[in-house]
Amino acid sequence: MADTDPDELERRIARTRAELAETVDAIADRVSPKRVAERTVSDVKSRATHFVASVGDALGVTPRPVEAGEHPDEMWEEERPDLAPVLIGIGAVLVVGAAIVLWRRRRRR
Repeated sequence: MADTDPDELERRIARTRAELAETVDAIADRVSPKRVAERTVSDVKSRATHFVASVGDALGVTPRPVEAGEHPDEMWEEERPDLAPVLIGIGAVLVVGAAIVLWRRRRRR
């Protein structure tokens, strides 16, 4: 049989070992704490950017990117946005959410 050729078997074993080593390295890289943290930070930044843009759209304010080295005091040169409605809305959402959670817990008992 051709499958019992020792040289062919050794080549298959070597190829399988190499593929297995690549797979193990890829898995180790994917689950390493550093990589997980990098992916999490990237995801949070992306979501925060989207959230800020949607809040800005709701308020009619166009967010402008500000570099860390720019003058922070001049960030809102033209007009400061009124954040009171946003903060009130967030507070209302939190209160309603907490009330729903408490109501559901009491219904289960």
